[in-house]
Amino acid sequence: MADQTEDQKTQTAQISGTVQITPDQPQGGKPEEKKAPEPEKKSNKRGIAIVVVVILAIAAGIYYIHSQKFEDTDDAQVDGDLYSVSARVAGQVIHVDVQDDQTVNAGDPIAEVDPKDFQVALEQAEANLASAQADYEQAKVNVPITSINVSTTVQTSGSDVLGSEASVQQAESQVSAAQSRVEQAKANAVKAQLDVERYKPLVEKDVISKQQFDQAVATAAATQAALDEAQRNVKSQQNQVSLQQQKLAMSKSQQAQAQKTGGEQVKVQQARAAAALATVQQNQAKVDQAKLNLSYTKIVAPIAGIVSKKNVSTGENLSIGQDLLTIVPLDNLWVTANFKETQLKEMKAGQEVDLKVDALGGRKFTGKITQIGGATGSRLSLFPPENATGNYVKVVQRIPVRIDFTNLAEENKDHALRPGMSVTPDVTVKQ
Repeated sequence: MADQTEDQKTQTAQISGTVQITPDQPQGGKPEEKKAPEPEKKSNKRGIAIVVVVILAIAAGIYYIHSQKFEDTDDAQVDGDLYSVSARVAGQVIHVDVQDDQTVNAGDPIAEVDPKDFQVALEQAEANLASAQADYEQAKVNVPITSINVSTTVQTSGSDVLGSEASVQQAESQVSAAQSRVEQAKANAVKAQLDVERYKPLVEKDVISKQQFDQAVATAAATQAALDEAQRNVKSQQNQVSLQQQKLAMSKSQQAQAQKTGGEQVKVQQARAAAALATVQQNQAKVDQAKLNLSYTKIVAPIAGIVSKKNVSTGENLSIGQDLLTIVPLDNLWVTANFKETQLKEMKAGQEVDLKVDALGGRKFTGKITQIGGATGSRLSLFPPENATGNYVKVVQRIPVRIDFTNLAEENKDHALRPGMSVTPDVTVKQ
C-alpha cells in the first residue's frame, strides 16, 4: 500500500508540474529532478493548427468564389499571322538587305531581282501601246468620214432618181412629139399621093404638063420618106424612154441600197474603232503588267516584324512563288486559349480577360474574348478520333477561344510579346 501511494504521488506531481523525491533516491547526492511537458507549447501548436485551418478555409472560400466568377487555363499562347514572303517574278537576286532576326518595318527593302529584262519588256509594251493608239485614232476619224460619205451617197442617189425621172418624162414628151410628127407626115403623104392620083389622068389628057405631074410624084415620095423617118423617130424615142426608165430603176435601187447600207457602213467603222480601242486597252493592260513586274523586282516587307527563316542570298536565281523568308509580326497579335469544355458554360464573346505572360515574369495584359472556336482541338486535328470503334473512354475536350488584346499598343510598347509565348488567361465570366 505504501508503494502504491508513492507511485500515485509521483504521477500527481508529474501532472501538477512539481518535483517529488522518491524514497529510492540515493543518499549523499542531489535529488534527481523530472520535468513535466509544458502546457504552453501544446497550446501554441494547437493555436497554429487552428490558424492554418482558418487560412486553408479562407483560401478554399476564395478559390470557390474565384472559380464561380473566373475561368482560367494554362493551355494558352500568344498567336499571330506569320507572313511568308515569296518571289512574284523570276530572276537573279542582285542583293539582299536583311538578316535573320532583324526587325523591319512595313515597306523596308528585303531583296532585289535584276530589273533589266523587265525594263525591256516595259519598253516593248509601251511601243505596242503607242502603235495601237495610232490605229485607234485613225479608226476613230474614219467614223465621221464614213458617215459623211454615206450621207452624200444617199443624197446623190436621191438626185439621180430625180434626174432619171426627169429624163423619163422628157423622153416620153419626145415620143409624143415624134408621134405628132408622124401624124403630120402621114397627112402630107396622103395629100401628096392624092395629088399624084389626081394629076395622073390630067397628064394623060395633057391638061397639065408632065413637069407638074413629076413634081407631084416627087412630093409624094418625099412625104412618104418623111413619114417613114417620123415613124423611125417614134421608135427611137420609145427606146429612149425605156432606157431612161431603166436608169430610173437603177437610181432608185442605188438610193435604196445607200439608205439601207449607209447605217451599216457607219456601224462597221464604229466597230473597227471599238476594236482598235479594245486593242489599246489590251496593250495598256500589258504596260501596266510590265510596270507591276518591274516593281516586283524590289521585294519589300509587307508588315513590321522580325525576319525569320531567311532562305535567299545574292546571286540566287528565283522562281515565281519561291519562299524567301518569314516575317513574325509584333503588333497584330492575339491569344489562343484552349479551355476545357466544362469551362465554357458561362463563357461568351465580349467578356474581359486578364492575361499573364510567363516569359515576361507574369507581366499583365488586358483583353477580351472575340470568339469561341467552332470545334474541339481533337476534331480539327489531322487524324480526328473515331469513337464508334474500340473501347470508348470519355476525355474532357478542349475548345480554342480567341482573345484579342484591348490595349496592346500601350501595354506592349517595347514589342516584347512573341507568338508562341505561354499565357495564363483569367476570364471574368460573372461580375
